[in-house]
Amino acid sequence: MVKQTIKQLPKPHKLLIISLALIAVVLFIFPSEPASASRHTAELEPGKRYPLELELESEQASLDLKDNEEPAWQKYEVKRGDNLARIFDRAGLTPQETYQVSRAGDAAKRLLKMMPGDQLQLATDEQGRFLALQYAYSPIESLRIEKTGDNDITSRIESRQVDTRLGYASGTINTSFWHAGVAAGMSEGQIMNLAGIFGWDIDFALELRAGDSFNLVYEEEYVDGEFIGQGRILAAEFTNRGETFRAIRYDDGNYYTPEGRSMRKSFLRAPVNFKYISSSFNPRRLHPVLKSVRPHNGIDYAASTGTPVMAAGDGKVIAASYNRYNGNYVFIQHGEKYTTKYLHFSKRAVKKGQSVKQGQVIGYVGSTGLASGPHLHYEFLVNGTHRNPRTVELPKAEPIASSEKSKFAAIAEEYMGYLNTNRRIMLAMN
Repeated sequence: MVKQTIKQLPKPHKLLIISLALIAVVLFIFPSEPASASRHTAELEPGKRYPLELELESEQASLDLKDNEEPAWQKYEVKRGDNLARIFDRAGLTPQETYQVSRAGDAAKRLLKMMPGDQLQLATDEQGRFLALQYAYSPIESLRIEKTGDNDITSRIESRQVDTRLGYASGTINTSFWHAGVAAGMSEGQIMNLAGIFGWDIDFALELRAGDSFNLVYEEEYVDGEFIGQGRILAAEFTNRGETFRAIRYDDGNYYTPEGRSMRKSFLRAPVNFKYISSSFNPRRLHPVLKSVRPHNGIDYAASTGTPVMAAGDGKVIAASYNRYNGNYVFIQHGEKYTTKYLHFSKRAVKKGQSVKQGQVIGYVGSTGLASGPHLHYEFLVNGTHRNPRTVELPKAEPIASSEKSKFAAIAEEYMGYLNTNRRIMLAMN
């Protein structure tokens, strides 16, 4: 029936049907590739067959991705008495692996300073062999030790970027400077640093009074948006007994007055952190041991045995010895004009002929020699004449270098603006 129908068709129609039939047979024998979409289609050569190669590349890429995946980490807390060997033993690692990790370069020496409560992260392979160690010993820095070959283990310190913002604090002293600082939100380190900045001009042990005030701007440190601590004091002012002292931090790390004169004087007023003055400068003092009137050519600072004593200024040790009157003592020459003397140490920390820097520990408070109790006897001589260390006029501070004056002036103006703004805000709040 179909054949008769086809035969009855005109010749052109017959040719069309035969052509379509032949095309169908060819497509059946040689099937075309299935169509697929790709953002990289334009990079392929037209007419080229790709299926096998593309599948292999895709599979290889998947394998590479697995190879580069971060291994699973296990956390181990450092306990009291722990060391690397004990922690590795708990993790199932061998003494040989412990030795290799501990010898993985200078950075690995950080593991010797682990403290109880710290955390180590360890990664091992499927056989339980060491792959990597991570030790974040601060919010900013961490130690990374990893296996890079069959027997190669490397170490490095990784640092996270710290962002800084401005922080402000101010307060008025009612009972003590320490309590006022804590109430203002300052850290222990900031309170001590603020006292150190103004310590050449203000005696924080004896001269503070109720009503004294402070105002400062400092750095706040953030990592990935998380607050990690308070940084350097950038500018500060302290009002003591009606007189206001101001300090600006410069790029060299030192503090200067807004006019550019260094806050760091040639000498410290008190070379020791003392509890109280047990005996003042007095040319006609009754000696507590000898019970006779003898000049007291210095100041006695009462402090606990072992309290560190600092060099009042840069100089050279011209005497460091012991006798039955002075006990353990140290004398320091500061240029041609000034000499300082320190008596009754429990232990000396410097030797004769040694050069020292201001603030360097030279000995420790004791009661050796003719001493009724633990204290530092401190003398200050100008051209060989004893002067009262608390009232003697100290050499003026050196100004900032001429080449830095214009740059410093711009920084000082900016920081003083911060201080003034904070002061106005606090006045408005109060």
